[in-house]
Amino acid sequence: METKLYLQLSAVMFLEYAIWGAWMPVLAARLLGPLKMSGKQTGWIYATLPLACIIAPLIAGYLADKYWNAEWILAIAHLIGAVLIFYAARITKFKTLFIVMLLYSVFFAGTLPLVNSFMFYHLGKVFSDEAKVDAASAKIFIWAPVAWALIGYFLTGWRWKFKSGEQGRDCLYLAAFLSLVMGVSCLFMPSTPPSKLGNPIFEAMKMLGESNFLIFIILSMVVAGLMQFYFLGTAQFMQDLGIPNKNVPASMAIAQACQALATLFALGLFVDKFGYKWTLVIGAACWMVLYFVYIIKEPRWLVITSQSLHGLAYVFFIIVGQIYVKSVASKEILSSMQAIIFAVTTGIGLFLGTQFAGIVMDYFRKEEKFQWRSVFLVPCGIMAACVIAFMLFFKG
Repeated sequence: METKLYLQLSAVMFLEYAIWGAWMPVLAARLLGPLKMSGKQTGWIYATLPLACIIAPLIAGYLADKYWNAEWILAIAHLIGAVLIFYAARITKFKTLFIVMLLYSVFFAGTLPLVNSFMFYHLGKVFSDEAKVDAASAKIFIWAPVAWALIGYFLTGWRWKFKSGEQGRDCLYLAAFLSLVMGVSCLFMPSTPPSKLGNPIFEAMKMLGESNFLIFIILSMVVAGLMQFYFLGTAQFMQDLGIPNKNVPASMAIAQACQALATLFALGLFVDKFGYKWTLVIGAACWMVLYFVYIIKEPRWLVITSQSLHGLAYVFFIIVGQIYVKSVASKEILSSMQAIIFAVTTGIGLFLGTQFAGIVMDYFRKEEKFQWRSVFLVPCGIMAACVIAFMLFFKG
């Protein structure tokens, strides 16, 4: 692969996840703090992206396979997104903010599968061997966790230097700036033309008629949804164990560090050695073990080091799932197939998972304290069932 192409594909991957990482981890502090929103209102603001991911990726995938070059769609969506999220930084009322963030999420969600299909399209032109495409994609996927971590450290340093974190809107301004950079950059990316197939979404949906792919989609939706127990519960769980609040972000960052290392050094190796089926099983099992550690709750060092399991699980299940979908998709419906997996996992799975995790956490909350052993027993048990189902019914 030429250095120029590698840098272009890496830049697209880096900027996509830098935008997401700029606001997603820290916006809640602005909503709950300066804006005085309730937990329910904050939850709905955060639900805008999963809601958008149910439909927007399918529309974007259809447009990319049927009508427009993928890089044009990426450019237009991010430029519009830059305006919307810049405006969101100036809004203080819940209803208006919800509408603007939902509109922003529609445009951003549409770009998520296109970044993958953009990468797979150009790697497929360079390498004829599927294994080489998988190995090369790992060297580009690495920039997703790196971007997420680096942009968080940059924002922290910025706030220390300029004292800009009191109102918390700087995270949205940063996302707007990065969106602008991404939009302009995509105008200079290599051409990724549509296949102009009759109805790419319909052709992609036909895959659901294959029992093996349908099993994969259903289990992926459930596993992705259970991931929300990690995001909604881990920070408070750690604090309840006596881990200082200021140490929680660093403890959870172990997941991103492990994700980066696993993407670079283990992703291609595991897929090549174990195949898609057993790599997906390993990924789901990592989350199962993580929740089991949460159930036993001690020693504290084990809970902290278990964060690495989330990083491994994300690589071996979420990313490998996206690569698996690429492997079973024809080039004519590549974007539409990536749209389906994002709609199922980041869309339906995360949205329903957020609601389910919230219900379980509220049910096992006694006298304002969470009964964490009971809370995490639920995703641990369901995840174990998913692991067994993958082993018995999915052929890979």
